[in-house]
Amino acid sequence: MAEVVLFHHALGLTQGLIALAEDLRAAGHVVHVPDVFAGQVFDTLGQGVRHAQEIGFGEIIQRGVRAVDGLASELVYVGLSLGVLPAQYLAQTRAGARGAVFLHACLPRSQFGPAWPKDLPAQIHAMDADPYFVGDGDIEAAKALVAESADVRLFLYPGDAHLFSDRSLAAFDPAAAAVLERRLLDFLASR
Repeated sequence: MAEVVLFHHALGLTQGLIALAEDLRAAGHVVHVPDVFAGQVFDTLGQGVRHAQEIGFGEIIQRGVRAVDGLASELVYVGLSLGVLPAQYLAQTRAGARGAVFLHACLPRSQFGPAWPKDLPAQIHAMDADPYFVGDGDIEAAKALVAESADVRLFLYPGDAHLFSDRSLAAFDPAAAAVLERRLLDFLASR
């Protein structure tokens, strides 16, 4: 059993994200789902990203830090798109991380430290033609992490949807999401 912190994407804490958390709990994991948007949910990525910009990306990371204050240090950090900001920051900077999973995004490792933590396993999941993941350079950051650490794996799925794992969104891809969730559950089972 793993203790997981699941950070939401730019649309906020959607029903699809809540359902993913419930699936992880049903598999026996303890799952915390911080709401860094304080209850706000958006209909479009543009609206959510504008809200995140108003808050400030640094503040989103700090809200993530505050969300884990008081929790055990042996956590697995999971972030979806915008949620990768606090998930990756915490995985790289908070001692004791048991693993990290980045869905639909990945930041350059150098943004949060000089090196990826030794022996920290991680998974990165995205579609191979996702215009945000590919077009914004996340794929290069992911490939660099994989090259740097034998404990980091990149999984690319065919398609161009960004948030394909969120079953409450039009971008949901049931086949790809099922494979992603199986890989995520296998990863958590080994933490």
